[in-house]
Amino acid sequence: MTKETEPKKLGRPPEPVPKDKADDIIEWISEGKTLRDWCRIEGNVSFRAVYDWIEKDANFASRFARAREIGQDVIAEEALAIIDEEPEIAESWGEKSGSRHRDSAHVSWLKNRAEMRLKLLAKWNPKRYGDRMVNEHTGTDGGPIEISDTERAAKIKALIAAANQRKSK
Repeated sequence: MTKETEPKKLGRPPEPVPKDKADDIIEWISEGKTLRDWCRIEGNVSFRAVYDWIEKDANFASRFARAREIGQDVIAEEALAIIDEEPEIAESWGEKSGSRHRDSAHVSWLKNRAEMRLKLLAKWNPKRYGDRMVNEHTGTDGGPIEISDTERAAKIKALIAAANQRKSK
């Protein structure tokens, strides 16, 4: 096909990802902050533009994915810091005036903050932060489990012997 017979591409030509913006986004995401918050800062591009950059620039996409992983670690560390935070002390009024105790509302607030971060991490990266445990039985390189005919015969013989023993009882 010659240039004259090739169909013309419609729309704007793709814009390259500006290095300064890309570096800013990567740093921002690596700190556990949201992309939407970065996009809301005056002078920054839209949320959709960043995802367009991710689609067309493999290098930026891999840097962004790595930044997300680092940001998730930061969020996990934040959750630990919240859990370790000492709850506020409240003073009672009325009948028990002057007594001091941990503020249960503050404790609940801290608990909710930590739990929400952990739940989001489990959704975003279930392999790393999820609770689900899976036992898979596979052979070499993820293939089927292979046993020799001798092993198979020995297992069948053992099963028959166990079944006959149960019958005789």
